[in-house]
Amino acid sequence: MKTIINTNFVKNLFLAGFALMSTASFAQEEEETEKKFTLGGSVDTYFRTNLSSTDVGAQNPGTSFADGTGFNLGMANLIASYESGKVGAVADLVFGPRGDAAVGGDIPYVNQLYAYWNVSESTTLTFGRFNTFLGYEVISPTGNFNYSTSYLFSSGPFSHVGLKADFALSDDFSLMLAIMNPTDTNFNSGTGAYSLGAQLGYSGQYLNFYYDGGEVLGFEVDYTGGVDLSDDFFLGINAALATDEGNGFYGAALYPQYKTSEAFTLGLRGEYFQPTIDGIDTGDIPSVLGLTLTGSYSVDNLTFKPEIRLDSWSDDAPVFFDNDGEATNGLSSFLIAAVYSF
Repeated sequence: MKTIINTNFVKNLFLAGFALMSTASFAQEEEETEKKFTLGGSVDTYFRTNLSSTDVGAQNPGTSFADGTGFNLGMANLIASYESGKVGAVADLVFGPRGDAAVGGDIPYVNQLYAYWNVSESTTLTFGRFNTFLGYEVISPTGNFNYSTSYLFSSGPFSHVGLKADFALSDDFSLMLAIMNPTDTNFNSGTGAYSLGAQLGYSGQYLNFYYDGGEVLGFEVDYTGGVDLSDDFFLGINAALATDEGNGFYGAALYPQYKTSEAFTLGLRGEYFQPTIDGIDTGDIPSVLGLTLTGSYSVDNLTFKPEIRLDSWSDDAPVFFDNDGEATNGLSSFLIAAVYSF
């Protein structure tokens, strides 16, 4: 009888230990499933030529990126993210001319670098360097319909370094508040000055604010949104006003896009842009009207973007030169870009 008791005790002890190990192993596996690593990004390249002027010299629209002639490189973009439970981090690296123009020389190759904490289902804190919340367009060509960028995007901030808090107030309303270094001082402030940012969102429409007390940009208010006019027709909208002690600007852009098939979409960017002095339109600075017609044809993860662009300045002073070497205020150009995302 004693032997049986001991045997049962050993068996029960073994089963209890096995169950404990199985539970621990299951818990460990469950914990491991909460950890997620992803790697993605894009590669882009393009060919560009001027139609109304020679390709020799600095004959380009004057906006950021896609400003070379002939065959050119855009950038390679590598985005690594790691999430474990409620916290995570993102390292977004860029290599190439587009990336160099986007990040500047203070922190080469680093487009974004931040850690985040999902405090609750409705609140997220982000700490580090992140792309700007202002404007309709972004740095990565995968996030834009047009390959070349607008004057509004080129004149505003690209990225910020600081702390932001995102709040999902309801299914439709969202709020973001941020304290950051002044824009374009993305490595460190060095002046003791900081900037404030805010974004109020409602059903895909966003009202954005930036303020640094005149340190760099001064004050900017920006509206970004759009509406689906039908299943195949989308209209994007962007309008902005920026004032500071030096140069400011205001303007608006419309982005109608029509989807003709699953593979092809045709879109137009129509933009009016007016630089200002001390936030005032003195009438001495010419404005520009930009029209960009872009096609987007996708084959799996590769997208081809043929694009015709017309830039017309209002002043009589020469801005460009035509094919005969005569001064002109208009420039027409053509490009075709290839963008691969993974």
